[in-house]
Amino acid sequence: MALRDFIQRVIRDGDLTVRLPGGETIRAGDGSGTPVTVRITSPRWAMRLALYPSMALGEAYMDGGLVMDEGGIHDLVDLIGRNAQYRPLKKSGPLARWWLDRRLQANARAAAKRNVHHHYDLSVDFFRRFLDADLQYSCAYFARPDMSLEQAQTAKKEKLAAKLLLEPGQKVLDIGCGWGGLALSLAQAADVDVTGVTLSTEQLGLATTRAEAAGLSKRAHFSLTDYRDVDGPFDRIVSVGMFEHVGRMNYQAYFDQIARLLADDGVAVVHSIGRADGPNFTQPWIAKYIFPGGYIPSLSEVLPCVEQAGLVVDDIEILRLHYAETLRCWRERFMARRDEIVALYDERFARMWEFYLSISELAFRYRGHFVFQMQLSKKVDAAPITRDYMRLDAPRAIGPMRQVA
Repeated sequence: MALRDFIQRVIRDGDLTVRLPGGETIRAGDGSGTPVTVRITSPRWAMRLALYPSMALGEAYMDGGLVMDEGGIHDLVDLIGRNAQYRPLKKSGPLARWWLDRRLQANARAAAKRNVHHHYDLSVDFFRRFLDADLQYSCAYFARPDMSLEQAQTAKKEKLAAKLLLEPGQKVLDIGCGWGGLALSLAQAADVDVTGVTLSTEQLGLATTRAEAAGLSKRAHFSLTDYRDVDGPFDRIVSVGMFEHVGRMNYQAYFDQIARLLADDGVAVVHSIGRADGPNFTQPWIAKYIFPGGYIPSLSEVLPCVEQAGLVVDDIEILRLHYAETLRCWRERFMARRDEIVALYDERFARMWEFYLSISELAFRYRGHFVFQMQLSKKVDAAPITRDYMRLDAPRAIGPMRQVA
């Protein structure tokens, strides 16, 4: 009864059929769109889905407690997303956020390294199955709707390079450098010296190998270093897709460190996922299985720390739906090579990632997630006073942003 009431309350649009273990059927929605039919395999799973759907839905799909009889898991997740208006987001109170900060997002050095290992030290052969060839694992920039993933990821790098106002010979820090794609592209196109830091041994190994293979090892240097332990100064600092792993209680330390490392006339660009609904908590299934220690900030949580660090906000740009389109590309590529991923890991792992990519896309399409790019400096005149130089078609001092093998 509880499960029936919940499903029929939150699914009003679309066509959903839920088959229960005893043979009973629940139907919800107005019958429009593509039919989606799911089967719950045991009373235990039915109870868990009724009591804790935000955790149990992903676990049930991973472990065979929920079987898709008609449509795929993305169809179900998209149906849930399209009905999000009928299920307002639960807001966490200050006391809950205080507890979560200390219990789940403290991210001291040892915990931060463990959390990074959990996700980013998966085999690069796995990530190659669905990312672009440059292994860009962050939001692409679709300057045109007909862009391929490769084109959109190149456009993202060019956009960041423009905002960094790079000049030959500058020292650049890349906080959370991943497999080195951005750092190598900047070193090659702008003739700058880039230091990339990561906590992933897998990423460090490949980034170093790529730098050597491209003949860029003298201009692109990588190390296994916590951002809190870096020494400067740097003319430019860039951080893409790393701030989500800092943890709210470390925001002030993060921006204080940027201020300490940045040259007096320097420019920094922070590219991060954000939320439009204000301070909240991390989706529990994501926190347990995908990004332990992760947190998506609201700008109201970020800007006070920027101000306290003595940094000037030169520019903030909000990228709406660009990550939804990026995730769509990743999901389609993942599904096209799903059998290979099962062979690399197993069926449960493939279902986990299939669910992750789908609910992440949902968050950007229906739940107010976006990406912000924040340009920071110490001096009010460190960047031009108009935004013309940020256009992808604007003349710039750097060379073409070519992919580095």
